[in-house]
Amino acid sequence: MAIRVNSLVLETDEEGFLLDPDQWDEQVAQAIAEELGIDMQEAHWHVVRFVREYFEERQAVPEARRVLKALGETFGQERATRRYLYSLFPYGYGQQACKIAGMRKPKKLMLDI
Repeated sequence: MAIRVNSLVLETDEEGFLLDPDQWDEQVAQAIAEELGIDMQEAHWHVVRFVREYFEERQAVPEARRVLKALGETFGQERATRRYLYSLFPYGYGQQACKIAGMRKPKKLMLDI
């Protein structure tokens, strides 16, 4: 499968996760989000950028608890909940936030639990 962003065609797996995270940029993120029906707002971008920064530093996808901590530090503890994270990404952090952030499919989608 593939996703088209401007004149680029980026290869994805059968579920739409990028095969090469290095091809990601914010235009790619926006295209994936639109395909998923997500209107990217400040909090969405905060999560996606956090995932990217974490990945670039550690070559690993952060667990949801790390994302919740980052949300709490930025937006306050009332937004540092799984319920809030699901309000941003209704089909789950691993299925949507990681996909928008250009990650390969997490080996264990237990990131959502």
